[in-house]
Amino acid sequence: MTTVSNDTSSDYLKSLQKTTSDKAGDSTTGASSLGKDSFLQLLVTQMQNQNPLDPQDNSEFVAQLAQFSSLETMQNLSTSVDAIGGMYQSSQALQASSLVGRSVIVDAGSTNVDTSKEMTGSVTVPSASSVTTVKVYDADGAVVRTIDLGDQKAGTASFTWDGKDDAGNVLESGNYSFIAKGSLDGTETGLTTYLPATVTSVTMGSAGTSMTLNLANGTNIALSKVQQIGI
Repeated sequence: MTTVSNDTSSDYLKSLQKTTSDKAGDSTTGASSLGKDSFLQLLVTQMQNQNPLDPQDNSEFVAQLAQFSSLETMQNLSTSVDAIGGMYQSSQALQASSLVGRSVIVDAGSTNVDTSKEMTGSVTVPSASSVTTVKVYDADGAVVRTIDLGDQKAGTASFTWDGKDDAGNVLESGNYSFIAKGSLDGTETGLTTYLPATVTSVTMGSAGTSMTLNLANGTNIALSKVQQIGI
């Protein structure tokens, strides 16, 4: 009977690695391609060719079985994680399709406005503000309307714009910017505005990133910045 030495086992392991790698089409990643079948084949070969006068020690045999079991568990876990990832992408795609055409309230400074009807937005006030205003700018950067919100407590303050300028003239529909400011402890401070927008399309996120909403005004925003989803 042929005896397999440590050097022979090592050579056989390398041979298995190369064979597995060739099947995968990449000879540079042989070590990482050694699967449970190759591991088991190596273990059986060692048992078949062991020296009958000096058989393999029981503890070493059990240790190899434990390694085989651990390898199989890791491969099964990897398969399960891949399946979960596929389910997550499917769920994300379904969520994305339901958002197209919907109105959302987002953390933004501008939005596309239909001036034939009122538009409602909100301002985040971090602390009491004695003078709170929202200025509306047209596409050319000119101020067309100043909305006075007066004194505001800390929290969220809503505002409504009827699509008219300060003189009462109805403006054309289009993209408008909204800049809110408040007097906090006597210092004029810029405030965050939340504006309504329509989702025209959705860009799916890659691994580890959220999807991006493409809005009617030509901008895009991360899903995490959406405050509210409407109809």
